[in-house]
This record gives sequence, C-alpha cells and structure tokens, in this order.
Amino acid sequence: MRSSSFSKIGAVCVLLALSACATAPSHINNVCAVFDQNDGWFDNWQSAAERTQQKYGVPVPVLMATVRKESGFKSNARPPRTKLLGFIPWKHVSSATGFSQALDGTWSQYQRETGNWAARRTKFADAVDFVGWYHSKTADTYGVARNDTYNLYLAYYLGWTAYGRGNRGDAGVQGYARATEKMARDYAQQLSQCGS
Repeated sequence: MRSSSFSKIGAVCVLLALSACATAPSHINNVCAVFDQNDGWFDNWQSAAERTQQKYGVPVPVLMATVRKESGFKSNARPPRTKLLGFIPWKHVSSATGFSQALDGTWSQYQRETGNWAARRTKFADAVDFVGWYHSKTADTYGVARNDTYNLYLAYYLGWTAYGRGNRGDAGVQGYARATEKMARDYAQQLSQCGS
C-alpha cells in the first residue's frame, strides 16, 4: 500500500516537472516573470543562469537577452523551412535549434570542449551554459567585454569567423544587436527589483 502511494506521488512529480518545461513563458519581456514561471526543483532557470554567470563571467541579463532574441524562450524553436516549388515546405534553412539556436557544428564543439556530452539544445540549463561559453570565447578571442551585449550578440549571430574578419553585418543584423542590448538593459533593471 505504502509503495503504491510513493509511486503515484513520484509519477505526479515527474508529470509536473515535464509540464513545467513543455511551454514557453508567456511574459518574455520581463525577466522576473520568466524566472517566476520556471522556478521548479528540476528546471530552475534563474539558478541555471546564475551558475552560468559564475562560470563564465557573462552577466545574467546578457545571457537571458541573447536567449530571448534567439528563440523567445521556446525549447523547440527552429528557423523557417525553405519552399520546394515555391509552396511545399522543405528543409530548414540551417541546423539551428532549441533555446540557443546553436548550429550542429558549434554545439558539437561546445560538447567537446566542455565535456558536456549529454547536453541538449532543448534543455534551458544546457542552452544558457552554451550561450555563456560562446560569449566567453568571444570575449577572450576578440577582446569584447563580457557585458558588451551589442558586440557579443553580433559575434553570436554572425559567427566567430565572420566577426573576426571585421564583418559587423547589415543594418538588420545591427538592429537585432541593438534590440538585444536594450533587452539586456531592461532585464538588468528588472532583476534589481525582482521580488520587491
């Protein structure tokens, strides 16, 4: 009787944990709300972001603004599909997927260099760690400050090779970087007031 009760409780806990990570937060422009909506025992986004900040020195607002811009905090985000014959959905335009929109090759490099072979792009803690790792390498390689959201995002969006050659993208890409920079500033202000 007792083991049956424990197994039912365990099943309910697993279902609750899975349901908590199945949907994107509904208030993605307020980082306090994003963290409040994902503060479970198994999947605590604020703790994951703070661990990443401690590990790589990239501030939480920069990390969260990058994920916000890339995927809108959707675990299953993918770039659009191309169209075959102009109307039949075909292949995705790139291999980017998950919270961080990391490409296959860059994700493999992250796994190799960190030893985190079990990391998944659809798991927030892994994705935010990837963003921290990427921004940290940008800072170390190109001398970008770890709180310079604008340039960190340009390097993230364009890739290290293009950024290293001096490519800073077109007006649209620079607009994305400015929007991400503004989001990081907004998130920083919000974080100072969370729970107050």
